[in-house]
Amino acid sequence: MKLLLLLVVLGLELTLVCVHAEAKTSLIGKNFNPQKIQGKWHSILLASDKREMIEEHGSMRDFVEYIHLLNNSSLALKLHTIVDGECTELYLVCDKTEEDGVYIIYNGYNRFTVLDTDYADYIITHLRHIKNGETFQLMKLYSRKPKLSSNIKKNFGIHARSREFLRKIY
Repeated sequence: MKLLLLLVVLGLELTLVCVHAEAKTSLIGKNFNPQKIQGKWHSILLASDKREMIEEHGSMRDFVEYIHLLNNSSLALKLHTIVDGECTELYLVCDKTEEDGVYIIYNGYNRFTVLDTDYADYIITHLRHIKNGETFQLMKLYSRKPKLSSNIKKNFGIHARSREFLRKIY
């Protein structure tokens, strides 16, 4: 009888752990609050299915500085990238969709999704980019501070590896 009771309690504890973990894995449909991601950010890690796009001088190797929520609920990102050997500011507007944490960039050719955040420390984003009929995917880890805990970096790795298209983290 004690063994049965112990198994029931253990099962209940594991269920609670799994429910808590599931709540942290994706923001889609989980009351994402874009107002809370406004402010200064630092790019920490990148992962992609096309390494050349995020290597040094890659066309998608950029560094976020700031995220701002516009009046129409779109996100405006201030980024920096290298163009012709010089650091260049870029401004990117992500238009809100009906899904929580999902945005469209460039007339629907790119889908930008906030996968996970705790608002105060980090954001994990995913971009599905289509250009000239070719698709590639990119994940980014942003932090409020220039350095981030190894646990959050491991969480980013778990998100990247859980999507088969992301085999490399840089």
